[in-house]
Amino acid sequence: MLSKKSLQSRDMAMTDPARELYLQLLKRCLTRLLFPDLTHDWNLATTRPVDPAVREIGGDWPSEAVTMVGLRRLDNLQTCVIKVLEGRIPGELVETGTWRGGCAILMRAVLKAFGDDARTVWVADSFQGLPKPSEEYPPDEGDPHWTLNSYLGVSLDQVKQNFRQFELLDDKVRFLPGWFRDTLPAAPIDRIALLRLDGDMYESTYVALSALYPKVSPGGFVIVDDFGALPNCRKAVEDYRAEHHITDELTTIDWTGVYWTRSDPR
Repeated sequence: MLSKKSLQSRDMAMTDPARELYLQLLKRCLTRLLFPDLTHDWNLATTRPVDPAVREIGGDWPSEAVTMVGLRRLDNLQTCVIKVLEGRIPGELVETGTWRGGCAILMRAVLKAFGDDARTVWVADSFQGLPKPSEEYPPDEGDPHWTLNSYLGVSLDQVKQNFRQFELLDDKVRFLPGWFRDTLPAAPIDRIALLRLDGDMYESTYVALSALYPKVSPGGFVIVDDFGALPNCRKAVEDYRAEHHITDELTTIDWTGVYWTRSDPR
């Protein structure tokens, strides 16, 4: 058990202004709000100047930013990681669907800022975009994401380089390249403290929950990026929760993101 002095030191570390300043600066770099880039239209045919208000809420498709989730979802992610540390929730941090790696980079940064060298950040992605809709998952019928893989498919080498640019690529970051249906059921992860889902599609979301949710520790967090924006993602979450009698309250982050805290399964 920690002594009173150790607890006081730990509380000070959690509220250290230098750490908070570093993480705030990092988030503005990841979103390119600090050094604005351009934004793509949905068809990727044209670009236009960034609207900072839209970028802040993760409402556009950046040309160069390392994440498209916006500041509110990054703030929520940071808060959840810190709560994992404060609550000593056992397990690793996992992201399924990383694009250019921004959210996983933030997770590693928070761990490093608070001196946690025990946990690993796992980054699962095909690193080639999204799969074509499968007949096995009817809610994905007609999903167009695979047609945009020239933009959505970011190579493993590029994601590693993005980590490296922020000096956050180390042995506490591990990658699971491949389709979720092939990689996640056999992922060598025993316990999960935070699971962030950003697979867009029904299949990607449902497969990730099926393979990884049973490993989420009580008190751990499940974050779903596209719950509000994409109906097939939302249906996957609702179907899985209903099938497994999960009644933990869904909390809204912003216009699309939600999360819940896993209760004790007893």
